[in-house]
Amino acid sequence: MTVLLSYILLGLSLAAPIGPVNAAQIDRGIKNGFVHAWLVGLGATIADGVYMLFVFLGVVHLIEIPFIQAFLWLFGFFVLVYTGFESLLGAKNITINLSRSKKESHVKSFFSGFFMSLFNPLTILFWLGIFGSILAKTVTQYDTNTLILYCGAIFLGIAIWDVTMAGLASGMRKFLTTKLLKTVSILSGLSLIGFGVYFGIQACRILF
Repeated sequence: MTVLLSYILLGLSLAAPIGPVNAAQIDRGIKNGFVHAWLVGLGATIADGVYMLFVFLGVVHLIEIPFIQAFLWLFGFFVLVYTGFESLLGAKNITINLSRSKKESHVKSFFSGFFMSLFNPLTILFWLGIFGSILAKTVTQYDTNTLILYCGAIFLGIAIWDVTMAGLASGMRKFLTTKLLKTVSILSGLSLIGFGVYFGIQACRILF
């Protein structure tokens, strides 16, 4: 039971650090409510599942190729900067009743989180690096069923954080004024752009 809890905490540790996905969840939660914020987190969780699958298939060495690294950093740059500017431009449409002139679709919220996480090199580093090492150790100690259980525990931790963030982001709408909502949305957008610029700098270092 203690080991199982440690894997749940591992999932929480992966999701908890404030990064692009959490910033996007706060932004969507404030603008569009719980479901949109939750879908951003769900998309990111599905992306995590993709990388967990990659670890099982043994493609860890793929990210050692400089071209692949540069591509991932650049794609992450474009996704985050685009989302950040979208957040900045959308801030002016927030009203006191928190309605928007153009309601975003659930699909867009989902894929926003999915691509943000899928092309986040820090996420890739965790799953193909840190988790790959954990998996290698776990395989030697436990059978397949136990391994699946522990992987499920990691996702449970991620899911708990996802729901918590979505609840907090959407709940904030009840206590904030329009001016503060716009400020939070602008800060969220700037945060996303900041992460994007960092990704772009890393790509340039690899390429040049």
